[in-house]
Amino acid sequence: MFIIYTDVYGNGRVGRLLSTLYLMEKGVLTTPALYISYFLKKNRVEYYDRLSEVRRNGNYEQWVKFFLQAIYESAEDATLTIDKLTVLHYKNIASVGCMGRAAKTASRLFSYLEENPIIEIQKTADVLGTTFKTIADSVRRLCDMGILTQSSGDQLNRTFSYAAYLDILRKGT
Repeated sequence: MFIIYTDVYGNGRVGRLLSTLYLMEKGVLTTPALYISYFLKKNRVEYYDRLSEVRRNGNYEQWVKFFLQAIYESAEDATLTIDKLTVLHYKNIASVGCMGRAAKTASRLFSYLEENPIIEIQKTADVLGTTFKTIADSVRRLCDMGILTQSSGDQLNRTFSYAAYLDILRKGT
């Protein structure tokens, strides 16, 4: 009932967060992969109409059906996103694996990128416990392969991003 209450009576963001956490607690989700807000943004007029219907007439049934549709479509979107990320992962792992001796460091860097898709060379070198030059060489190789792109900065303060990964995650935001 908290799902209905928080969205209908005041704080929809908290309600959507609680919904995801509730599904995790019940074992339906293992990670908070649902982005319900995107569905609600796409269906904004219907969302407000259904909220108003609850406030005016107490018609919770139509709201619950709508919210369950939001969860269903968000789960489908999350599944598609995970599938795209998986394809991207294996494609890039195969490419990195063909780098010969440089593959070991590039593989470590690539694994790090999937958790930190925007990096700076020195900070990454510190985290991975290696030298600036070693990471800079791997970054250059990943840039040459099209996996990384320079996002900003001059020669000393450059940032790089795993653009294809970020593009997949940004869909609908």
